[in-house]
Amino acid sequence: MSDLLTRRQSLQGLALWVGGGLAATPAWAGESVPALSLPKADGSVVPLLSPTSKLTYVDFWASWCGPCRQSFPWMNKLHQRFKDKGLSIVAVNLDAKRADADRFLAEMPAQFTVLFDATGRSAREFQVKGMPSSMLVNAQRELVWRHTGFKESDAAGIETRLAQALGLA
Repeated sequence: MSDLLTRRQSLQGLALWVGGGLAATPAWAGESVPALSLPKADGSVVPLLSPTSKLTYVDFWASWCGPCRQSFPWMNKLHQRFKDKGLSIVAVNLDAKRADADRFLAEMPAQFTVLFDATGRSAREFQVKGMPSSMLVNAQRELVWRHTGFKESDAAGIETRLAQALGLA
């Protein structure tokens, strides 16, 4: 009986984390995030987090991810709306084959920074649990919030949280 209860509690916790990614301040909020550098399309290696940004919206994605196709146009709009307010958007591709990512980007061009991590090290460091996964990180390298998945209905809530974190709301 205790195994069943433990399993049920674990599943309930997972459902709350995945389904309510924006609802509450979870225990991991405020954690320091790893200092990583990854390559851009031109091969130059840059820090994942910009030292000049108030906030960085980090999005982990892959070419095979259906919701990622929905999130890219939205992230372009987000970039246009908040780039002058201190927000950087960095999308980290996790495809093992760079050609897969390049085909995706040819169809869904990004107006924000795209980095590549074929090894998946960054996803492990950030404890990514699903695709896409996004995190908001402040200038002190602290995790503000995280969200897994993307639906059009998520956009307004995420934008509200971003505006609040930037001190605009």
